[in-house]
Parts: sequence; structure tokens; C-alpha cells
Amino acid sequence: MENRDLKTVAYEILRKKLINCEYAPGSILNEAQICNELGLSRTPIREALNRIANEGFVRILPKKGIFVTEISLNDVMQIFQARLEIEPVAVRMAGMALPEKELLSFREAFSGEDPDVQVGYRLDTAMHLFIIEYCGNRFIIDMMRKLFDENTRVIISSKQNQCKIHDARLEHLEIIDLLLSRDIEKAAQAMASHIESCKKAALDYFYTMQPFSVKPSGNYKKDFFS
Repeated sequence: MENRDLKTVAYEILRKKLINCEYAPGSILNEAQICNELGLSRTPIREALNRIANEGFVRILPKKGIFVTEISLNDVMQIFQARLEIEPVAVRMAGMALPEKELLSFREAFSGEDPDVQVGYRLDTAMHLFIIEYCGNRFIIDMMRKLFDENTRVIISSKQNQCKIHDARLEHLEIIDLLLSRDIEKAAQAMASHIESCKKAALDYFYTMQPFSVKPSGNYKKDFFS
């Protein structure tokens, strides 16, 4: 396999592990250990880590190590601020174009037995991105894909329990039913309410974390809770 392919393989594996918190936020990565784990040499691993560092998932400090970026309270609030501003708009843009067949598939999935945590957050993310990808604006789509990578880290880090996933499942069903009836404005409003409840669940967890890295820029309480 060519070195470029090895670098891509390393990048995709490492990025997925970071997004899924297999490498926990705040932990230190060992390059030699990663090489052994992935069965790859240092060169593709190093190139992949440099690329991932540019995306903000790790910090590489010469002579100190490779640090997995922590999730700050400010990060959580900014993620949900962006989602609250953009996703209801995406619903309005995409609503009439969303295929009924796919909406019914999501409805069936959310109507089934309570999923485990891993299946639950993947289904959650899939539905949100499904709507966004029909909005017709590639800049919004690209931005929101990246945002949901960060959102996944928040969900997994907060260890949302089955009860919270069940509540979100009911909210998803409400959104889907409104989209199926093509009541787009109410669907957009339901989306905003759903994101607000997700934000509260995440913040309830992160506010209780001790110790926890809070890295505000300015008066974040005024910015986000006014």
C-alpha cells in the first residue's frame, strides 16, 4: 500500500477514535503505542496526527507530547448556539424536499425498542444530518458535518443515559411526524425545542464535572444565557 494510502487510513482511524472518545478528552497519546495499535510506521501516523491537530482534535507540543483536546464548557455552549441558529433554518430549507420513504424509515427506527447508547447517538446524528443534507447549501452541509463530529464528542463524554435518549427519541418522532405532514414551520420550531433540551442535558452534566476545563472568552454567561 502506498504511503499516501497509509496516511489516509491512519487519519480516518485516529479521527474516528477521537470523535468517539476512545481516546478520552484530556488524555495523552503515545505515538509508539499508536503505531503498535494500528500496525503502521511512524511516518503515516505522524502525518495523520498533524492533519488532525489542524482540525483541533489534538494538540502536539514539541518535547511534551500529544494531548487530546479537552471539551470546555464554552465549546458545549458554542456547539448548541450554532445548532440552534442553523438547524431550524435547515429544516425550513429542506422540509419540502425530504423523501417520505427515508422519513418513514427514521420513524420506524425511533419507534422501536429503546436503543443502547451507541446506537442511539448514531441514529440521532444520522437523522439530523439527513435533514441538513437536503437543505441545498453545500457550505451549511460541510460546516454542520464538522459541527456534528464535535457534537458526538459532547454526547459520548456526557454519558447520556437511556432515559435521556428515550426523551430525545420522542422529540425526534414529533419532528418526523411534522415533516411527514409537511408542516414545516412547526417542524422547525420542534427542532429548536429539541436542541434546547439536548443543550440542557449536556450542560447539566458538564456543570457538575470536577475538575473541568472551562475556557471562556469574555462573559460567556451573558453571551449564551441572555
